[in-house]
Amino acid sequence: MTEEKNTKAAVVTGASTGIGEATVRALRAEGWKVFAVARREDRLAALAEETGAAAVPADIADDADVERLLAEVTQAGGIDTLINIAGGARGADRIADAKTDDWEWMFDVNVLGTMKLTRAFLPMLRACGEGTVLNLTSTAGLAAYEGGGGYNAAKFAQHAMTGALRLEEVEHNVRVIEVAPGLVHTEEFALNRLGGDQEAAGKVYQGVEKPLTAADVADVIRYAVTAPHHVNLDQIVIRPVAQAANYKLIRKQG
Repeated sequence: MTEEKNTKAAVVTGASTGIGEATVRALRAEGWKVFAVARREDRLAALAEETGAAAVPADIADDADVERLLAEVTQAGGIDTLINIAGGARGADRIADAKTDDWEWMFDVNVLGTMKLTRAFLPMLRACGEGTVLNLTSTAGLAAYEGGGGYNAAKFAQHAMTGALRLEEVEHNVRVIEVAPGLVHTEEFALNRLGGDQEAAGKVYQGVEKPLTAADVADVIRYAVTAPHHVNLDQIVIRPVAQAANYKLIRKQG
């Protein structure tokens, strides 16, 4: 392991579960200094004890929390990489039955939260000379589907924001990466989306022999941010082989 890798530092949001948690582990295994950010202090504390990451409880949609996070990271020496993973879906309603609260939450976390973190850390990423921003979007931000209107809208917005950021920050040598996963079997995504209905959440993955795991996506993120800085993987779409498109998913009968 090179000394350069040992001095790399990242903020990883959404670190209390799923892809965010797996990304913290993947980068710590590479020797990175990692600030693990999420709202749930107990889960962050356990992850910090296990991996040696720095736990920073914060709500990325809250301005005061973002300001405090920036101050803590600055005091601890700063970062060169921002990995925006926090996000999620709520509800699977068609637009005719859309719930305003669900849509507002999805935009607050996926879009405004990503914007607020990025805006806060851009001066630091520019100043380091070789900064990186990686946004975890979704294939839901590339193709719409029935019952996905709110999540589609939020992820399409995050996808567009990522593209604009890449154009705006190239003059500052900040590379901007988008990772857009398809079906990923994590412990909470479908459960949260479907209001805690365990049976309904289980049906999302039913019959799919090998969906992606959080570790699969984290490994792709690790590869993208550890590649030489002049290599920009603009957009990485990652799906399980069983999912040829959002609408085509092979399920085995059992």
